[in-house]
Amino acid sequence: MPVAYLVVEMKITDPEKFKGYMAAAPATVAAHGGEYLARGGRLDVLEGDWHPPRLVVLRFPSFEQAQAFYRAADYQAARLKREGATEYFNMVLVEGLDAPL
Repeated sequence: MPVAYLVVEMKITDPEKFKGYMAAAPATVAAHGGEYLARGGRLDVLEGDWHPPRLVVLRFPSFEQAQAFYRAADYQAARLKREGATEYFNMVLVEGLDAPL
């Protein structure tokens, strides 16, 4: 079964408020089998016009597990902690290749 990746682009406007989300989200990710692969590290635009202020990449064991994570009550509670802390928060789920890691 292929893994799945969540790719998140965001622009944080209230770093203090966003800290509540950053404190809550990792436990919910782990509880649903996910792991962070990148979390706002250095970024270099190599091609194109996309200049995201912050990117996060997570991996889940399957597409369905990532969907379940997003819909779960614990993640919905974590999401409430970021309300008003970002100008935008874009999240895309993509299925990976069915290959060994």
